[in-house]
Amino acid sequence: MQIMAIGDGENDVEMLELASLGVALSNGSKKTKAVANVIGLSNDEDGVADAIYRYAF
Repeated sequence: MQIMAIGDGENDVEMLELASLGVALSNGSKKTKAVANVIGLSNDEDGVADAIYRYAF
């Protein structure tokens, strides 16, 4: 099973580490971006929608 997780806060770090694909939003914390596989757009740029479109479809 493949799981994508998207986050921007330090509370998302463990989720991003456990996911097959961890996407941190560019406005996220340094720690979140450090553990992510990919850094996406910010939430002001519809980063979640972009990540879903880019990696899930």
